[in-house]
Amino acid sequence: MARIPDCPLGRTVDAVGGWWALEVLHEVFDGHSHASAVAKNLGLPFAVAAERLAALVAAELLCCDDQGDHEPTAAGLALRPLLLVMAAWGNRDLAPQERSLMLVDPATGREVDPVVVDSLTGEPLTSGRCVFVAGPAASRQIRARYPDQTERLTIH
Repeated sequence: MARIPDCPLGRTVDAVGGWWALEVLHEVFDGHSHASAVAKNLGLPFAVAAERLAALVAAELLCCDDQGDHEPTAAGLALRPLLLVMAAWGNRDLAPQERSLMLVDPATGREVDPVVVDSLTGEPLTSGRCVFVAGPAASRQIRARYPDQTERLTIH
């Protein structure tokens, strides 16, 4: 459980769970929806793959049909951009010939560089362009850490 219950970063880590969750989500995003395929691709025993898929279903990041096939929920799909950015970050210091996995545009075959942008302006969210502030529902712990700028917030 998150150390600060209303911290959105802590809630995200709690929801995702361990590092293994990102690997399993990646497999499902790539169309490997059954525990047997996940087990084979990740070199896991079937029981471990099934247990990890079940944990992601319990976390409401995946759903499972009667045949044991999994697909991302809306919450799971919302993690896809995070995985893409994390993969790019993992490749950032590697020369192209050193990369074991690359993200490419399927139409052009060109490597893509994912960025996080403000959905309203389309501007990249760099550390100098955005900061965390206490929100309207912030606890005392959050307010002690971040300036109270709720009067400046525009909530969408």
